[in-house]
Amino acid sequence: MLRIDAYGDMGLRIQLGATISKETNNKIRSLALCLEKEEIPGIIEWIPTYTAISISYDPYIISYDKLKKRIEDLSESMIEVKLPPAMVVHIPVCYGGECGPDLETVASHNGVSADEVINIHADTDYLIYMMGFTPGFPYLGGMSEKIATPRLETPRLKIPVGSVGIAGAQTGVYPMETPGGWQLIGRTPVKLFDSSRQDPILLQAGNYVRFVRITEEEYQTIEAKIKQGTYQPKREVYQEK
Repeated sequence: MLRIDAYGDMGLRIQLGATISKETNNKIRSLALCLEKEEIPGIIEWIPTYTAISISYDPYIISYDKLKKRIEDLSESMIEVKLPPAMVVHIPVCYGGECGPDLETVASHNGVSADEVINIHADTDYLIYMMGFTPGFPYLGGMSEKIATPRLETPRLKIPVGSVGIAGAQTGVYPMETPGGWQLIGRTPVKLFDSSRQDPILLQAGNYVRFVRITEEEYQTIEAKIKQGTYQPKREVYQEK
């Protein structure tokens, strides 16, 4: 399925699937790679989403019809694109306590213990479907419905950096201090966004996140190493479980 529609007078939207799935995500990554290699004059930027890619372009350089035709031609070569191996990034998380004030709420809502919530949450490799909301925020897929929990009725005004939360059947990590209504179950000392780094954003769409349970002492140790510039989260080639 490929559908191209105008998105305002300087935008274009390419629909590549009807449902959120790994297959659709691979199509989006393949087309994004084709766009990167093709370097079509007039394209300002493209933004991958769950099931589509939105493109901003300069109509004085390339018309909608010409851009649409270029993309249709590109889509025919998508099947020949070899995607780079997906990586899994290990994100250490201290669950519960001050780091995860809503852990017990999530457990109670689902009729399980706090330890069961942690074990379920840390037993999945989460596909990063897209990035957005704030710089470095990953939209993750794959969380078990067994720990799904509604958002807070009243959002918090400030969510600490690194907070790991649940909202409905989604989980995510706050890269910056922002307001938010997710149920907070833990916190990572790892910075998902750091403007002082050569590559400020730690995670990339198409890769995976694996949460690793750590103690408060381990949290403090990792936090100190990060401040010293001596810590890097573990990365490895993703292998299907």
